[in-house]
Parts: sequence; structure tokens; C-alpha cells
Amino acid sequence: MSAPTTASGSAGRTAAEAREATEAAEAPAALTARAPRVPAERLVAEMVPPPRFATVSFDNYLTDPGQPSQAEAVEALRAFAARLGGGADAKGGRRRHWFRREAKPAASSGPRGMYLDGGYGVGKTHLLASLWHATPAAPELKAFGTFVELTNLVGALGFQQTVKTLSGHRLLCIDEFELDDPGDTVLVSTLLGKLVEAGVGLAATSNTLPGKLGEGRFAAADFLREIQGLSARFRTLRIDGEDYRHRGLPAAPPPHSDETVARAAHRVPGASLDDFPALLDHLSRVHPSRYGAMCDGVQAVCLTGVAPVPDQSTALRLVVLADRLYDREVPVLASGVPFDRLFSEEMLSGGYRKKYFRAISRLTALARDAKGLADASDEH
Repeated sequence: MSAPTTASGSAGRTAAEAREATEAAEAPAALTARAPRVPAERLVAEMVPPPRFATVSFDNYLTDPGQPSQAEAVEALRAFAARLGGGADAKGGRRRHWFRREAKPAASSGPRGMYLDGGYGVGKTHLLASLWHATPAAPELKAFGTFVELTNLVGALGFQQTVKTLSGHRLLCIDEFELDDPGDTVLVSTLLGKLVEAGVGLAATSNTLPGKLGEGRFAAADFLREIQGLSARFRTLRIDGEDYRHRGLPAAPPPHSDETVARAAHRVPGASLDDFPALLDHLSRVHPSRYGAMCDGVQAVCLTGVAPVPDQSTALRLVVLADRLYDREVPVLASGVPFDRLFSEEMLSGGYRKKYFRAISRLTALARDAKGLADASDEH
């Protein structure tokens, strides 16, 4: 008489296990469970404009008639791109090995670099990516990356190998040029100097004029020679305008409830779900050069318990993650405090303030992108 009961119980447990397996399969991913290993070759191969800027051009950069500096910058960059062409392989006919130096075309007259200076959201990255696309050279002869990605590349390859690798390029574009410490000042100054000698065209964006790099972060006078040397290699293009992320747009949506965020994470394919403090702790154990790979395949980031970041090191890691999410156009749905309360007043008035304001601007834009996910979740 006990056999049917045992069989029934066994069948019941099997069904429960099946339900648990199904629920586990449908559960959102967690960024805290990801610690990818990124080979150096991938770091080089991925130095291209991020997906958000994969199809931009000078033609679809919408200049503001009230800001003539924008149209002037477009024309100056068009001319700069035209000067950077090379031989037959620049049209894509001959591929090169990542770490083999190629013959360079004769250096042209004029500055070897363009420096796009302006506030947040005036389209500097759009213009930088447009320059990359417009330069008549094969993709493997052009490199595009953030300042952090460039320093990470040096860390992965070593200085001499990085010089050898990038010396074979026609163009190096550096987005968000930021000198955060004296070591980076010397490193980047030396690297760019050697690349200029090799005939590489340079372009960079920043929120600070070249002669003011490092101001408010460390004793810039101690590194004046290196900073002025960088400045001398660039023609500065000032780009004025209003942050396009806020032009005519409503205020950032307020944070949602934990329940709304969790429902959206389970409903949206490819979404991740993380507790914000746990994610910050995880970032401390993953090198920033791997944050992009950590976001591979993620369609939406859902965060619960967003709170002000506790210290500067944590804040700077969060800035890098925000950049990688923004590059990939990954919407961010969150509960807790609004993103404009992530950083303390002391942080927002300190030497890294430009990075923090950029992160707030970008996370706010991604929060707007995620509003539809929350609305759909609330309907269920």
C-alpha cells in the first residue's frame, strides 16, 4: 500500500524540481556573478566606437544655429579626417597583424591632433566617432577608446608593446581625456609623444582645456611641462551648447519600488538584477577594463537599493560602469535614491567632479530609457 504513495511523492518532488528548474532558467542574470577574463587581443580589437555611436556621422550631427562653434568644429574635423588618409591599405585592401608596425604615409602639415573641449552633452563623442568613421583608413588602422581604456591597454600590453601596436595606426581617438593622477600624466604624455613622432593622428574629447588638465586634482605645476607638451600637439576646438540629453526632455523619472524593479527584471529577456551595494562591492574585485565584457549580452540593468556611494574609489569605479552601460545603450531601472544623489557634495565640488556629473547625466538618460520597462511591469 505504501508503493503508490511513494511513487506519488516521488512524482510530486519531480514536478517541484521541474518548476524550480524552470524558474531558475527564467531568473535574471546578476552582474555580481560575472568576472570575465579579457585577453589583450580583445582590448585592441574592441577599440572602435561603441554601439551607441556605430552609425554616427558629421551629417547626422545636429548643430545648433545659436552655437556657431558646433558647425565650425564639424568643418575642422572633416578637413582633419581628409588629411589622415594613407596608402592602398588605408582603403581596406591590406590587413595587418595587431602587433606589426606598418609604413606610415608622409606627415601632412598642420596639427597632429584635435582636442574637442566642451561641457556635458554637447555632442563631443558623436563628433569624435564621426571623425573615426570619416578617416579614410581600414578599421584596424584606427583606434577609439576612453582614456581609461587606453591606460588599461598599456597595463595589459606594457608600454613598449602599446607604442609598437598603436604606431601602426592612422588615428587614435581618446574619449573623455582625464588625468586623474601624476602617474597617468607622465604615462599618457610620453605615449602620445611617441605616437605623434610615428605619424599617428590624435583626437580627444574632454571637459577641460588642454592647458588646464589636472587642475583641482593634484599639483599641476609639478607636471606643467608634460601638460603643456600635450597641449602643444593639439588644435583646440571649443564646442559650446546645452546638454542635449536635457533639451526639451522631462526630468529624470523618480526611482521605482523594489517590487517593480524585480518584476521588470524577471519579465525582460536578458535583464540583470542586482542589489546596488553588492554590485559596488563586486566592482572592487573586477578590473575596470573588464566592465564592458561584464555587460555583454545584458539588455537591461535592474538595481535595487541604490544609495549614495561611500567613498571616492567606489565612485570612480561606478563612473566607469556607467560609461560602459551608456556606450551600449543599456537601460537602467532602479529603486532607492535618485541618480543625482549618488555623489556627495564634497565629491561634486572636488577634483573628479566632471566625471561624477558625466555619470549622473548618463545614468539619468538610461533611467529615462528604462521608464517603459517599469510601466509594462506595473501593468502586470
